Amino acid sequence: MILKLTQLAAKVVAKASREHPADAVLRVEFKAAHGLARSDAGAVSRGVFAHFRWLGWTDENASLEQRITQALEIAARFERSTASVSDSELLQKTIPEWAREQIEVSAAWVRTLQSNPKIWLRARPGRAGELALNLHAASAGSLPDAVLYEGEEDLFRIPEFHAGEFELQDITSQAVGFLCNPQSGETWWDACAGEGGKMLHLADLMQNKGLIWASDRAEWRLKRLKQRAARAKCFNYRAAVWDGGAKLPTKTKFDGVLVDAPCSGLGTWQRNPHARWTTTLADVLELADIQRKLLAHAAASVKLGGRLVYAVCTLARAETEEVASSFESAFPEFEPLPAPSPFTRAAEPQSRHWFWPQTHGGNGMFVALWRRKA
Repeated sequence: MILKLTQLAAKVVAKASREHPADAVLRVEFKAAHGLARSDAGAVSRGVFAHFRWLGWTDENASLEQRITQALEIAARFERSTASVSDSELLQKTIPEWAREQIEVSAAWVRTLQSNPKIWLRARPGRAGELALNLHAASAGSLPDAVLYEGEEDLFRIPEFHAGEFELQDITSQAVGFLCNPQSGETWWDACAGEGGKMLHLADLMQNKGLIWASDRAEWRLKRLKQRAARAKCFNYRAAVWDGGAKLPTKTKFDGVLVDAPCSGLGTWQRNPHARWTTTLADVLELADIQRKLLAHAAASVKLGGRLVYAVCTLARAETEEVASSFESAFPEFEPLPAPSPFTRAAEPQSRHWFWPQTHGGNGMFVALWRRKA
């Protein structure tokens, strides 16, 4: 049985490419493998992700099945003792060479990349403790509604999920909502809403009072958002397709606009190790240009005294500091808006926030905040 699972993992690895990410190939293969037990599917996933996570440590002349087996053995040793792999090895083999020019690389960060990612949930406001007790293998996190889940259940099948008692949302994504700090009765725009994770958080923080516009360039994502919103009993929003261009989906002026822009996803490399070897510097630079245009267009919808929040799950300098600095140079009518970190309220407020996996236990994230001068 173990051999068959390794062969399935090798099949996924062989099909994975830049155009076909490993996680997407996994979903297709699992659907085709009728009756595959959840535990077996988990074993295949572990084999696939271990292969890409420990790619630089395995024998490139061996078969895919052999390399996956080697990667799983290395991962098991690392889990037992992180000292089994030296800092110098990790710094040399964990990320592609081009990324060193874009990211502040540290031994602590690359060690975190080689460990299994955490599963974070966002409970309904004020119910994190209750949810953690109900799920058993769970504990409250460092943000008010965050819950760390360490169990083995399929969370999409349990009653609490279908009752809308929680969302699967990474803890640093939750931090973005707190930095937005929307108030009851305000009007907000989640300009790149995707399937609605951050929009639903904004709605909870606003106590479902006021109005949120949610837009995305893909209509199918907005249909998923509608399903999620219904389950979460969120109805104070309007959805509209927006391609990111100068023609905005509404003439409304907003108290706050969140631009959770498409990015290279370097901050998710712990969760998605395959992307380390498919993302290029050209991708980063192309996306940085898109991010600048999105910010420029969305800024027109911010009312006087309103807030503009830029968030990306990447750590690349070109998509973070450089985009923020470029915006400030081009739009002097916006001033930096210092805010305390949701994780350390006592710290000095900053207008730019870096959330690192080794520090906060979630994806890498960058957030910048501005206010339109009144």
